[in-house]
Order: sequence, then structure tokens, then C-alpha cells
Amino acid sequence: MPRTMINRCLPVLLPPAPDELLSSWISRHAAFYALPPFAILLHCLPEATSLRGVDLHLTDNQAIRLAQIFATNPRVVRGMTFVNVPQTSHRLIAVKPIQTCPNCVQSADDATTVTRAQLLGWRLCCSSCGSPLRDRNDHVRPSPFCSYWSVALRGEELLDAEAESRFQPWASPIDIARLLLMRRNPKTLRPEKRIGSPRILGIIVPEFEAIVAKSRISLPSGASPILPLSLRPVLLAGIAIVERAGPAILEMLHAHTLGENRTRFGKLVAQVLTQNQISTGSEQLQLI
Repeated sequence: MPRTMINRCLPVLLPPAPDELLSSWISRHAAFYALPPFAILLHCLPEATSLRGVDLHLTDNQAIRLAQIFATNPRVVRGMTFVNVPQTSHRLIAVKPIQTCPNCVQSADDATTVTRAQLLGWRLCCSSCGSPLRDRNDHVRPSPFCSYWSVALRGEELLDAEAESRFQPWASPIDIARLLLMRRNPKTLRPEKRIGSPRILGIIVPEFEAIVAKSRISLPSGASPILPLSLRPVLLAGIAIVERAGPAILEMLHAHTLGENRTRFGKLVAQVLTQNQISTGSEQLQLI
């Protein structure tokens, strides 16, 4: 498309679906015009390098230009992205849809629509209707941690609040998730309960390791802490439990680490506590 058309509104516009991701909306327009999605993106933003890039790092000027082309408000465009989500929480945003809401999919006009909630690795329930999410392959696999559901919803709430910059407790929930998924000292486990790579989370929820060993699921690292939906409640519950216990629990957890993981754990804890002091100081300054 010629560069002279860059600021012109597209002749036919498709309304966005509730909670739709910006790259999904652009891709649906591309399908309508029988063009590659990246071609539509370059028509709108010649400097863009990828669809994922605009989902994560859209600038104000880019939002204004897209709003002109799609005849909407820049706030609507920004609301379809993750630009307000802190960089650290990007660890929990999947590259492709990992889950779906059966209720919303049934009511959607276009099954190719991708919502923001489908990529959020901390969600248990649909952000639009509140229904429990399902794996992308639509397998219904009951979670072995149903007894932790109410506590897990508190963890989901903490991560939601951090992602929307509404509220942050004494430690970043995503940093707590990283700590809980670090490897622990296997010698602190009884021989009959030892597994290949036990995690700190098993100290908070003792049955976690036995269930993971039985299911033979490979756990992700703290660098990319997205768990399958069947295991996600236990991580979210662990986040809520640690947040409620306060900073004192970190020393106890640190004692269960070994070697390089012990050093890595200690550095992250120091970072968490330093950030907490900075945040507390900022709040006090605002009150003076």
C-alpha cells in the first residue's frame, strides 16, 4: 500500500471483540483484505518490526496513528495491548494462546479472535465472564489442587493488580513466583519423596512435588513461570501464602536452597526487599 495512505481510515472496519488483542484485530482485518497481517501492520506503522512488538511496546504516537486508521480512540487501541503491564510481568505473557474460555468462544462470531486473557499465564478465570479457563486443546483436566482454589484466586488478583499497576504488596507477585519455582535442596526431602528437581514451592505446598512426580510434568524455570492450568492454582496459592506471611518467610525458604541456586535466590530476595524499601519510601514521601 502506498505511504500516502498511511493516515487514511481503512474503507471497511471490523469491530473489536471484547478483550481482543491488538495483533488479533489487525490480523482479522488482514484476512478480510486478503493480505498478510504484517503487511497491514506496515501500512499503519512503517517502523513496526513485529505484531508481538505492538502488543507489548506500543507507543502513544503509534496508538494515535492506529486510532486514525481504525476510526477509534487511542485509549481503545492501548487497551488492546499489554503496554501497561510491567516488564517483569512479561514473563507470564505467552507468545501464542495457551487457554480459552468455552463460554466466550461459543458466543464469538469469529473463532480466530485472540483475547488478551488467552495469553496471560497467571489467569485461572476468564477476565470477561469469570468462567474457569480451559487448556487451548480444550482438554478438561481437573486440577489436583482444587482445595487451594480460593487462595489461588487471591494470587490471581495480586498478579492482576500488579499488571494493571493498581497495587503492589511488599514484594512483586511475579518475583515471588520466580522464587517459588527455583530449585530447592533435595536433601531436605525424605528419600521416598525425592523427585528429579524439587522446587521451593513444595515447601509451601508439601503435596506439590508428589503430584508433579506422579503426573510426570516438566516444570518451567523461574525465568518463564507459566504452568499448565491444572498446576497453575498451586503456584498462585503459593504466591498468596508468601505475600500474606510477609518478608520473614524468605529467610526460611532461603535455608532450603543449595549451591548456585542459593546464591541466585539470595540475590533475588535482596532485589525484592530493596524494591520494597524504595516503594515504601516513595509512599511516605507522597504522604508528607
